[in-house]
Amino acid sequence: MKNKLVFLAVLVLFMTFIPACKHKNVQAEIQQTENAAVLSKPLLEIKEKLFIAQTNDIYLNPDEYMGRKIKLEGLFKTDKYVGVDKSYCFVLRYGPGCCGYDGTAGFEVSWPDSSGGYPKDNDWVEAIGVLDSYDEDGYPYIYLALESLKVMDVRGAETVTQ
Repeated sequence: MKNKLVFLAVLVLFMTFIPACKHKNVQAEIQQTENAAVLSKPLLEIKEKLFIAQTNDIYLNPDEYMGRKIKLEGLFKTDKYVGVDKSYCFVLRYGPGCCGYDGTAGFEVSWPDSSGGYPKDNDWVEAIGVLDSYDEDGYPYIYLALESLKVMDVRGAETVTQ
């Protein structure tokens, strides 16, 4: 009788454990499929004609673009905010506004391993990176984790309207 109870207890534990393992495997497979779907998408190149519209769409729908490789050209800028002891780097273009330079579109950029150098402010650059995010002071921010950042000889339109 005691052997039957031990056998039943082991059987119940085993039957409970198997579905849990299967659930974890299914979740892992779903995540791998989602990651593969994002990575299999072609490089998203943001061009002058729809620069503002495309960057706005990425900011409004970041989950649809997270992990995707993006290429854009623009002005390289650094900025240091009051009360923050670090510089932020951006690739951007100016947009329409009432005073010329009061609207910008583009992305924060950063080297994932901090080994890449940065150009000078106002250099025209081509940036290629993967869209990623981080939290700072309780707020989420998106940025391009750079794969390459090169200074270009030919400048594009610094001010865009769409």
